[in-house]
Amino acid sequence: MQTRTPRSTRGRTPRLPSAKRTLDLTLGTTLLLLAAPLIAAAALALAVRGGPGSAWTHAPRIGAGGRPFTLRSLRTRRLRLHVLSRLPHVVRGELSLVGPAPLTPAEALGRRTDARDWRLELRPGLTGLAQVRHRSAMPWDAADLLDQHYAEHHRLRLDLAILVRAAGGPLRETAARLRHGKARLSDTDHRLPGYRTAE
Repeated sequence: MQTRTPRSTRGRTPRLPSAKRTLDLTLGTTLLLLAAPLIAAAALALAVRGGPGSAWTHAPRIGAGGRPFTLRSLRTRRLRLHVLSRLPHVVRGELSLVGPAPLTPAEALGRRTDARDWRLELRPGLTGLAQVRHRSAMPWDAADLLDQHYAEHHRLRLDLAILVRAAGGPLRETAARLRHGKARLSDTDHRLPGYRTAE
């Protein structure tokens, strides 16, 4: 007696994950496991200091294919923990390690409708070409042009180069602080000019 192949699986081959998605899963999971104790300690410290709900931000963002998701981040920039705290989104497939910056719903609505919207074809990333090229020093539209360039030319080698450069910045900053023996004052230090500590 011949058994029938179920219609849902007949003639289909299972889709294998791309090299980019494999990198996201393997490196993203590894980084998440390594960073989890530090993220948990920072979240606990923020919750104790600021009360319930003060440790995390929740922001609506638009992902690949125009799918909305809620981006959760720690409310701190120390040691780039706000970026590391987004690693669960990478493991779930809402973000990639490297990609264009995720848009807000308002930004997505305000974009021009072209025949091909390259942002819908890629997962947004934790970091990207625009971020490692120092977005704040660019003209207002250069970041979007860099993201588009990445969308048109991205390869695994480019992803690895961006990740190395993204990791190198915080490492150099930490090494500089250790070398000088003290951290630089942050932009949140609002002491008045002439203020002196007691000796």
